[in-house]
Amino acid sequence: MRVFGYGIMGLRIGLFVAFICIKIGDIAAQTNSQDSSALLALTSGWRNLPPNWTGRDPCGNRWEGITCNDSRITAITLANMGLTGQLTGDLASLSELQILDLSYNRGLTGPLPQSIGRLSRLTSLILIGCGFSGRIPDSIGSLELVDNLSLNENNFTGPVPATIGNMLNLYWLDLADNQLSGSIPVSSGDTPGLDLLVDTKHFHFGKNQLTGTIPPSLFNSNMTLIHVLFDNNRLTGSIPSSLGLVRTLEAIRFDSNSLSGEIPSNINNLTLVNELFLSNNELSGPVPDLSGMNSLNFLDLSNNNFEATEFPQWLSTLQSLTTLMMARTGLEGQIPEEFFSIPQLQNVYLRDNQLNGTFSIASNYSRQLQVIDLQNNSIRAATLAPEYSFQLMLADNEFCQSPDLNSPYCNVQENLGSSFSTTANCSRLPQCTSEQISSPNCICAYPFTGTYIFRAPSALGNSDYFTTLQDHLLNTLRSYALPVDSVSLSNISVDVFNNRQMQLAVFPAGQDHFNRTGIIGLSFVLSNQTYKPPDAYGPYVFSANFYPYFDGFIRSSNQSHTGIIVGAVVGGSILLLLLVGAGGYAYYQKKRAKKAKQQANPFVSWDSHGTGGDVPRLKGARFFTLEELQKSTNNFSEANTVGSGGYGKVYRGVLSDGQIVAIKRSQLGSMQGSREFKNEVELLSRVHHKNLVKLVGFCFDKGEQTLVYEFIANGTLMDSLSGMSGIQLDWVRRLMITLGSARGLQYLHELADPPIIHRDIKSTNILLDERLIAKVADFGLSKLFGDTDQKGYVTTQVKGTMGYLDPEYFMTNQLTEKSDVFSFGVVMLEMVTARKPIQDGKYIVKEIKEAMDRTKDLYSLHRVIDPILLRNTTMLVGLEKFVDLALKCVQDDGANRPTMGEVVKDIEHIAKLAGMNPNADSTTTSQSYEGASGGNFGHPYSDNSLFQYSGSIPLTRAE
Repeated sequence: MRVFGYGIMGLRIGLFVAFICIKIGDIAAQTNSQDSSALLALTSGWRNLPPNWTGRDPCGNRWEGITCNDSRITAITLANMGLTGQLTGDLASLSELQILDLSYNRGLTGPLPQSIGRLSRLTSLILIGCGFSGRIPDSIGSLELVDNLSLNENNFTGPVPATIGNMLNLYWLDLADNQLSGSIPVSSGDTPGLDLLVDTKHFHFGKNQLTGTIPPSLFNSNMTLIHVLFDNNRLTGSIPSSLGLVRTLEAIRFDSNSLSGEIPSNINNLTLVNELFLSNNELSGPVPDLSGMNSLNFLDLSNNNFEATEFPQWLSTLQSLTTLMMARTGLEGQIPEEFFSIPQLQNVYLRDNQLNGTFSIASNYSRQLQVIDLQNNSIRAATLAPEYSFQLMLADNEFCQSPDLNSPYCNVQENLGSSFSTTANCSRLPQCTSEQISSPNCICAYPFTGTYIFRAPSALGNSDYFTTLQDHLLNTLRSYALPVDSVSLSNISVDVFNNRQMQLAVFPAGQDHFNRTGIIGLSFVLSNQTYKPPDAYGPYVFSANFYPYFDGFIRSSNQSHTGIIVGAVVGGSILLLLLVGAGGYAYYQKKRAKKAKQQANPFVSWDSHGTGGDVPRLKGARFFTLEELQKSTNNFSEANTVGSGGYGKVYRGVLSDGQIVAIKRSQLGSMQGSREFKNEVELLSRVHHKNLVKLVGFCFDKGEQTLVYEFIANGTLMDSLSGMSGIQLDWVRRLMITLGSARGLQYLHELADPPIIHRDIKSTNILLDERLIAKVADFGLSKLFGDTDQKGYVTTQVKGTMGYLDPEYFMTNQLTEKSDVFSFGVVMLEMVTARKPIQDGKYIVKEIKEAMDRTKDLYSLHRVIDPILLRNTTMLVGLEKFVDLALKCVQDDGANRPTMGEVVKDIEHIAKLAGMNPNADSTTTSQSYEGASGGNFGHPYSDNSLFQYSGSIPLTRAE
């Protein structure tokens, strides 16, 4: 009875509390009503918001990631929360907002709203590593108080807004790693430009598609710039002499453009410059005299068209130099012995010049030396100090031509790079779970991880630099009261854009994981440049990995609640259920019944015409309704279109769990056929390999034929080879992409059960992810080896894409795995030439065979090799073997072609020759060719073939 009495009393209290809350809720709220409404409207379509975002009072309830001053919202810092959605115009109503940091939320997509310019109090706009796209709005120039504008690592297109020149308080301007195009804006009349930003310290514009010349008025003596980074663009013309007026500069990068002319002579006025990158251009004239640049420690002038000149004596005066890179710069004469005594000298790359005489190193050489690369010069003799410890490369010099000489430094070598990782200081490593990592303090935990990318490093040559950076970072993070136990740095490398990068892991203190507040704090410190590394490391950017190991809800173990409190809670809950339940129960039951029916047989509508066979037998793929896909793509909006072809369009979508996917939707009336659709669903659900595109699921609902794949960020291989993606692939990266593709095909042929013939290998069916790892895609034409009783080949209709099509298969109608090998050989030739298989009526295989001369360097293929590769011919190690392998793959007789397993081994060997680790990680579709079976036909690529026509290529062969 006592318990029952407490329950009645609790029910009454619950009713009373509910009434009071309704009456005075607004009075108790601590958030300005306009701010509260604006934030709720802005995030109404977002997913994965922090769990404590309940109610309508962000300030009073201390919502994670929200900072308030009195009742006004002043900061939104939600970096690395896995958010998905778009920024809407509601953002502009947060009129007191000062900081907006949404970095590392790759599910945030769409354009920036024009109304963003109304945030008049904003001081920091940090959107690093998201998925935003479209033009950067001109209204951004109205944010006159912003000192940190970081929009790097997104998908922004169009020009750099000239209105940024109005943002006179800018300290940090970072628009790198986008797809921005057009010229560099400078002021003219009433039009602003970047030259007006005299107090800005950082211009970061690398890895875009900027074109035109560098305007001389971009630089002036009033500027206080520290970093000018315009690398990996498409700039032309000369370097203006006005650059020498900016005496505050410390880092300059104009490498990997198409700049020409002489380097201005006044560049040696920049005595504070630490890093100078001008490589991979078309610069001419004499090598500039840089004497007086006493702070210079990293100099890269490689791969230009300088006049032949003696080894500069002034180089020995640069006592801060750590790295000299002057490959293929026309150097002649003998290297003075004193050059190698520069105290901090670590790396010297002088290959492919005309250096001669005696290479000599005395006993006073720098003990920091790690690599000296003098390959392909004319050095006649070598005198070395005893017990030298650096890597010396002298292959292809006169000194190494003696038949009696057996010296390790006369072998062709590539720099093996640096490696370092934090080692745990304990006798035995702990046994961690599969997703945990042991910290340097030997504690199993879920660390916060990501990639540190240094855009202009001056050193990072040995473990001492790692240790310095690691200790500095740990102390800084702790100084901000962040819950950090230890940090670990590992795997230093140089990426395809000449940036140094390493992996960072930050381990939590006091528990095995971070909560959301900890991750927000860590991300903010690294995204907004709060953390400043030691000077030797140059400007950096941090790319965070998604962190899924947050706290769950904390459950109280307190058992001392009284019956009255329990009754109040129960009473309030019952009241709420009574009010809501009656209306919701019927709807819920109806929806539940419909869902149960659909889950019981999601293919109830499969193939109403009876042409596609049985329903697919799936292994892990998910069935999507049309409504789910409409919601994930904003109703298949044009803004989310990422590709198109004869089948229809490909859309970028964000699923309800935050996963980004590519949705391939067939056009109504233009479907490939239900049998092909079912075939692709079954095959993709069966195969699992890192070099194959993963099928997430499919939709066969309301007449739709839609496939849902993992999203591959960098599009097709053809996009990159043709320049459409803005990515420039060097030889090393092309080797890794070829190797990855070959491994994917090898898996299909040799490890899949049953084995699979792809039947449509081409450069548009090889995709590149965010790390440029290759993934084979599009299995709509694939066949199982087990489709017939004849092991090893099947007899079927001829299908494939002209230019890649196996001539033996074309003429005999017998499909074998060697047909894929032929197609892959054509792709390999595309890698070398960046040309389509059939271009201007010429067939790539025939062109290569006619042009090559095996007795000459690079087989005398300079006329057909991709000009991007020819910028640095000294790096094309293994290209001849690569071409040989490709030509083996395209033999007319399939029996003479290698298997994909043999192809993989050969490419791995070539990769090792090029100094690579072959085990390291590294969309318009062309029309498919399909012809009827039967008949005898000529070779599809003979001189009399249909490819000699200059018009369009027929899609079916003549009967």
